[in-house]
Amino acid sequence: MTADILSAHLPGDRVRPLLEAAETHDGIAAFSESFVQGLDDDRLRHAHFLAERDGEVVACAGLAEDGSAELVVHPERRREAIGEALARTVRAENPDAGLWAHGNLPGAKALAAKLGLEVVRELLVMGISADDIAAGGPELPAGFEALDYVGAVERWGRDAVEKQWLEVNNDAFSWHPEQGGWDVERLHRAMEAEWFDPAGVQLLYEGEQLAGFHWTKRHPDGTGEVYVVGLASEHRGEGMGGPLMQMGLAHLVQGGSPQVILYVEADNEPAVKRYTQLGFKVDESHVVYR
Repeated sequence: MTADILSAHLPGDRVRPLLEAAETHDGIAAFSESFVQGLDDDRLRHAHFLAERDGEVVACAGLAEDGSAELVVHPERRREAIGEALARTVRAENPDAGLWAHGNLPGAKALAAKLGLEVVRELLVMGISADDIAAGGPELPAGFEALDYVGAVERWGRDAVEKQWLEVNNDAFSWHPEQGGWDVERLHRAMEAEWFDPAGVQLLYEGEQLAGFHWTKRHPDGTGEVYVVGLASEHRGEGMGGPLMQMGLAHLVQGGSPQVILYVEADNEPAVKRYTQLGFKVDESHVVYR
């Protein structure tokens, strides 16, 4: 017997136990941070579809306005065609939807094969032990200065700091589907996250001009994350990427993180090579099927 599939508005309370059960079973979260936020935050304008059986939510799919989608099925309700029914519902809503498979687990591969979908994007999670990271900050060339967000705001004011932050971000990530094209509202929404620490935003200045930023994240278990690193185009090729990276790594290690992870596009070969040279190793693979 299949499940009833219904659309739902902001179903966070009903879906969170399902997400917890799936993560406990799979060892990896089924929904990314933005899709978890979309369960409760109407500003993201996510559509949600629930599969119910006997009044119990046994699966959920989220669909973002950009066509990205994520799906989770309760571990005890798998191999019952519920995931297939949800995926078909999502694709009926948006035929070009890209289905994320975090960890690209066997069940996701089987579902994609059944639907005739192929991998169109791969995102790697790379990690390194804190023991392999230099705890000290980098030596910066003359004229450059490292500040955190708090110190920069105290000196130049919030509006000026965030204006330059967005300019560098959108310059560095003009090509990126999630990180590019940000405005102040999008930045402030990201800063509302429970984990956000203004001291974890490391800013590299040349005089009063922002040259780059390293936004770090610390997970509940203490794991540090290279959340976003952006370097202004006029400073590329000057060897500033290394010091910018070390600014954030040093902050995380000094704060007690036992390991540090980062996300990188698998086809960004120069970045993967650079991180490998720094000692990072691939821990996970997340893919989009279309």
